Amino acid sequence: MTEKKTVDMTIGSPFKHILGFMLPTLVGYLFQQLYSMADTVIIGRFLGEDSLAAVGSTGCMNFMIIGFCMGLCSGFAIPIAQKFGAKDFTAMRKFVANSIWACIGFAIIITSVFYMLCMNILQMLRTPSNIIDEAYIYLSILFLGIPVTMMYNMASGIMRSLGDSRTPVYFLLISSGLNIVLDIIMVQYMGIAGAAWATVISQLISGLLCIMYMHRKFEILRLSRNDMQLDMKSVGKLVYIGIPMGLQYSITAIGSVVLQSAVNVLGSTYVASSATAMKVSMFFCCPFDALGSTAATYGGQNIGAGKLDRISEGLKWCITIGFVYSVIAYIVLGIFGQNLIGLFLDEPSTLLLHNTALYLKCNSMFYFFLALVNIVRFLIQGMGYSMIAILAGVFEMVARAFAGSVLVPQHGYIAACLASPLAWVLADVFLIVTYKVIMKKLRNRESFVQGQISVIHAAVR
Repeated sequence: MTEKKTVDMTIGSPFKHILGFMLPTLVGYLFQQLYSMADTVIIGRFLGEDSLAAVGSTGCMNFMIIGFCMGLCSGFAIPIAQKFGAKDFTAMRKFVANSIWACIGFAIIITSVFYMLCMNILQMLRTPSNIIDEAYIYLSILFLGIPVTMMYNMASGIMRSLGDSRTPVYFLLISSGLNIVLDIIMVQYMGIAGAAWATVISQLISGLLCIMYMHRKFEILRLSRNDMQLDMKSVGKLVYIGIPMGLQYSITAIGSVVLQSAVNVLGSTYVASSATAMKVSMFFCCPFDALGSTAATYGGQNIGAGKLDRISEGLKWCITIGFVYSVIAYIVLGIFGQNLIGLFLDEPSTLLLHNTALYLKCNSMFYFFLALVNIVRFLIQGMGYSMIAILAGVFEMVARAFAGSVLVPQHGYIAACLASPLAWVLADVFLIVTYKVIMKKLRNRESFVQGQISVIHAAVR
């Protein structure tokens, strides 16, 4: 059973592996966005524009904290992918076990700290007074669900590290449907709290299903008592890779926090506009997230096997797919973007319609640069260079912070619309140069080793 579920990306057609891994992963990301989009649509239609703005005002903090947890789990999965690619299954199981211990520790700390600081954070963001109470209710419940988020992302990350990108999607499909049903029921009785609890409950179910399936179907992942022993050396390696991947989300989000604070000052209608546009945009950006996840696993397995040429070939295919989709997304949003806004509100105001359409137009024009950010950054991280890749997040943070603190006060909402494209372009410049330097270094090392082997062979003869 294990052999059928795992996928060895170190052999065979890179394009087929990338496409075969990406498509199921994409479905998973799409339905993960449905969690968030279902909340927004149902809240907007049942509770109105202020409640929609309340959810939108929490987006940057939600991305910063939940994103850190997701990145952390993705980083924990990289050593597992590398050991799987190297066929060192004993070491792989040790990393699996210690990733569980590390997740438990991080979940307890992160949940405790940010649940207690939730209201202070919203006040710091200058959340409008007419929406701050609902924003607190929604965000605090999501913070309580952090352990559930980490459980699902760690379980699905482990399966993806072994090349199985399909199974986590099946369970996510089930829980996404459940989330929508619970949203409709619970929002009517509990208000905005019902939407948050529906998300947490649905993720809990998908995480538990992933764990049960892994235990029954993946013989290669069945852990013995020796495997489950806490090993600080393994934890150190996991943390070394995981924290930078988590921080890349958080560092990027710091700029988004500054930007969100600037938009909050413009008023709740502008908050609702940017929130609605971001929900639509994030849904259309799921293929870029799927390409990034694919590149990380592909890079991890092939660097473990020492196959540099396959890494370069895989990068070319990822970029090609990203470019084609970027053009398609721009055309679709240009034609139908404004119509999608009607999903969120029965009678959106003229200002909200204009602002949302403007945001979507400005962002979709630069989608290819976002594709490059995800592909190259995650490929570098999959190869084991997490500390270097995190610097790309610094460029994104600086760009968004500059837009929020300088450009938005001077130029208004249009500056907020162009903040993310500016961040993507700056990050790409750094990432492309970094990737070329890393590959040159690795190829030089490979040539040196091959030269030494040739000398030894000649001496033996």
